Amino acid sequence: MEIFLQSETWISLLTLTFLEIVLGIDNIIFISIVADKLPKEHQSKARTIGLLLAIVIRVALLFGISWIIQLTEPILTIQDFELSVRDLILVVGGLFLLAKSTSEIHQKIEGDSVEESASKTAMNSVSRAITQIVLLDVVFSFDSILTAVGLSDEIIIMVCAVVISLLVMLLFAQKISDFVNENPTVKMLALAFLLMIGTLLILDGAHVHVPKGYIYFSLAFSLMVEFLNQKMRKKKTA
Repeated sequence: MEIFLQSETWISLLTLTFLEIVLGIDNIIFISIVADKLPKEHQSKARTIGLLLAIVIRVALLFGISWIIQLTEPILTIQDFELSVRDLILVVGGLFLLAKSTSEIHQKIEGDSVEESASKTAMNSVSRAITQIVLLDVVFSFDSILTAVGLSDEIIIMVCAVVISLLVMLLFAQKISDFVNENPTVKMLALAFLLMIGTLLILDGAHVHVPKGYIYFSLAFSLMVEFLNQKMRKKKTA
């Protein structure tokens, strides 16, 4: 494996792994929201299986990169607008994310009592939760795979970066999920973030490019304000 003896390889691997972790934030938030709808004893299982399947899906997509590139070829042209399979996947994924996030926000605003019990009954199947996680992970994987291809020409580096980033997410998924679900205002921020990501996916599918950095900066800024609010609340109750 002479490739790993080169310093450029490690720089590329570290850079790509970091970007994959950043791009996976929305994935972890969605998994946390979906897993929370399950009975307590099944939540950890759903998160773990969901992330492990995410590794399998992304590695499989990387080895089928020539097929992924074909999905960006236009299947329909209307004047100057070219529609590809990738665009359709992003738009459908974005609409699903908008519907899911809006439903969750509505439930939180209207009250959990009746709707949550109905939701728990509807979502008491681990396989159903995992299906939702996997389907949306396919959508999220497009960003991940296209980023990997743009930063490296070596398939082994791309695979390593994807696997390492998802293992890191797997390691912290429980803590992130607990933190989001134990703090209602943070959970609302997470749902609002998913709304933005859903909108971003639709815009991306419509060929309107919005840098994801703006979205992540707004989330980080909102979380910083929320942490300050929590400190103030604790100080008042102390």
